[in-house]
Amino acid sequence: MFVRTAAFLIPLLLAGPALAQESSADTIDPAKLDGDRLTIGLGAAVVPSYEGSDEMVIAPAPAAMGRVSGINFTLRGNRAWADVIPTPGGPGWDFQLGPLVSINFNRHSQIKDSQVEALGKIPIAIEGGAFVGIGRQGVFTSDYDKFSISVGYVHDVGKVHRSYVITPSLDYGTPLSRKAYVGINLSADYMGEGYADTYFSVSPAGSAASGLPVFSAGKGWKDWSLGAVAMVSLTGDLTGGLQAVGGVNYRRLLDDAGDSPVTSIAGSRDQWAGVLGLAYTF
Repeated sequence: MFVRTAAFLIPLLLAGPALAQESSADTIDPAKLDGDRLTIGLGAAVVPSYEGSDEMVIAPAPAAMGRVSGINFTLRGNRAWADVIPTPGGPGWDFQLGPLVSINFNRHSQIKDSQVEALGKIPIAIEGGAFVGIGRQGVFTSDYDKFSISVGYVHDVGKVHRSYVITPSLDYGTPLSRKAYVGINLSADYMGEGYADTYFSVSPAGSAASGLPVFSAGKGWKDWSLGAVAMVSLTGDLTGGLQAVGGVNYRRLLDDAGDSPVTSIAGSRDQWAGVLGLAYTF
């Protein structure tokens, strides 16, 4: 099951509550800007069966985000992180720094292509690292839209690929009303030598087993991706209650990740994913 793609489709992107762009007559409770809160969500995602596949599988897409004493934490699919720099609610700058953990399921199960399956399953990789970023709430549309730029770094903490991935990312989200929110994400991944070799190389033995040509992948830019998400409140509003969420993402594999036979012959450079689910904010 490959859930890295599904991870950023859940639109729990809010570092502050997405309140209304409605008239100033609406009274905003200050506790909603600075108080503790929790959002949990679960969706069904349609994602490539492995990184580079042109066949799709259905995967669960869990998500959660919370805020305790100004500290924000997030779970999106197979990735979790916490911003350890306390941030007050409301418009202003948000400096971000904290730990990042990822579980990489790529080519561990549900491999739909017989040639790639013949290369053998790859153990689950646990990846740990950190991220740093800066955001601004109150940018274009209201006091509650937010733009963020960040860079994440994770490294295999075991012995699966013994390498790293660096991910620069741009995020923008805005409420459309008290009950609707939309967001977009633009990101890219730079892979280390070991990551490229583990997931995109084909050894002579693998070539004999699968029929794919021998290929040696090296470090470099792995992909870029563009995603869009939306949230609509079914009860209450975006600061509390039940919400329906949905998203779509396009990813383009680059350089050796796209040239690898597991992509160019057995799969596709073009990677699509989508998710539908529910979230509840307490």
